[in-house]
Amino acid sequence: MWVAPLVAGEGEENEVVLFCPNAFFQRRVMDHYGRMIEKTLCRVAGRTLPVKWQVLASSAPPLSPDMALHTVPSDGQIPLPKMADHSHGGQFLRQDYTFDQFVVGKNSDFAYTAALALAARQNGHQNALYLHSKTGLGKSHLSQAVGHHILETFPGQRVYYVTAEDFMNEMTKSYRSQTLHQFKEKYRQKCDVLLLEDVHFLSGKNGTQEELSNTLESLMNANKKIIYSSCYLPSEIPKLNDTLKSRFSCGLISKIDPPDYRVRLSILKQWAKIGSYQVSDEVLEYLASELTNDVRQLKSGLIGVMARASLLGTTVDLELGRCVVADIASVRQSITLDAIKHLVCRYYNVSMADLTSRSRRQTIVRPRQVAMYLSRRYTAHSLQTIGKSFNRYHATTLHAMKVVKNEIRENGPFQKQVAFLSDRLERTSGQADSASAEDMPDTEA
Repeated sequence: MWVAPLVAGEGEENEVVLFCPNAFFQRRVMDHYGRMIEKTLCRVAGRTLPVKWQVLASSAPPLSPDMALHTVPSDGQIPLPKMADHSHGGQFLRQDYTFDQFVVGKNSDFAYTAALALAARQNGHQNALYLHSKTGLGKSHLSQAVGHHILETFPGQRVYYVTAEDFMNEMTKSYRSQTLHQFKEKYRQKCDVLLLEDVHFLSGKNGTQEELSNTLESLMNANKKIIYSSCYLPSEIPKLNDTLKSRFSCGLISKIDPPDYRVRLSILKQWAKIGSYQVSDEVLEYLASELTNDVRQLKSGLIGVMARASLLGTTVDLELGRCVVADIASVRQSITLDAIKHLVCRYYNVSMADLTSRSRRQTIVRPRQVAMYLSRRYTAHSLQTIGKSFNRYHATTLHAMKVVKNEIRENGPFQKQVAFLSDRLERTSGQADSASAEDMPDTEA
């Protein structure tokens, strides 16, 4: 971004002049890369080479053909590299989320094939794909890989990658700013491929569901491509209207299962190769056999091993792998639903009976929601099991998770409360009720 747009020209007495698009750009490059560029030019030239930095202007001297890094357009503006005229909406695609870097196994073979087939076809009868899996198993990777492949194969396509929450926030903003027409035009007329993540977030969002349903109908009628992703099947998402549920279900539905040992080992070997990590097969095999929850846990283990070896100045061996795995695995194994409940009760000064009661008082509802959120985060129990533990349905657990996530994002004091509880759970490893009242931050904040 910062080096490629530079333009080289000749100044007085064999002086190299590096032209920048503007003054800010010049300061940025000089501060971060100036000495590196000057030393490299001198090394390549084999002599001391004067370097001068200037802002590109219309009066800039002509460039030497053999020294010009880029051709300057007639308007004097230099385009940033790899910034084509693709129209993107929402978030940017991750550069490493491509088909080439996705490790295929029995757990994901069908999903991978379906995603690649949809991305490779210009026109087809099946243009919608619904990917669902537990968190951290690769549905976001496949979804974004479709976007990358389409942009490379069909450069004129307009790919929009957004989460369901992004879509809702953008729609809400358009209502407030009276730009709803532009919002509808963006997604219905100016979008060729829609990558929509975490559609379960729409549970209970009636207005957003109606708008999205109309948008999807418009895209489907125009034969546009749509990729959905979620942790749940359409039929499992509570408070989802029938029309939108039907839209999600009319495409191909594919599940990604947890990877087996062979796939986990292949994933670790690929990451080690990409990162140029020097790790023995023995250590990789150990990590693959012990870290079985999801792909993110695998990556955490590999990065943890390399980071610890670097910080301690030791070699990556099996003993180091055991230490990292113990840190990752022991916390979740020792944290139970009862431990979470006891900690929350002590912190909010409520009883265990209160948490499982039918009370709707805010002083009871808030601790219950926090306890459900922590239970989902720190245990492997399903939504149904967690809900049953609190005398609630799984839909209530899902709602509680969304409420807490929103509060964490918007409410600083509440974020500190949840962070404290999380830290206490991780540090005490299942002995959460040992926390003293004096250690706890004020819940009134």
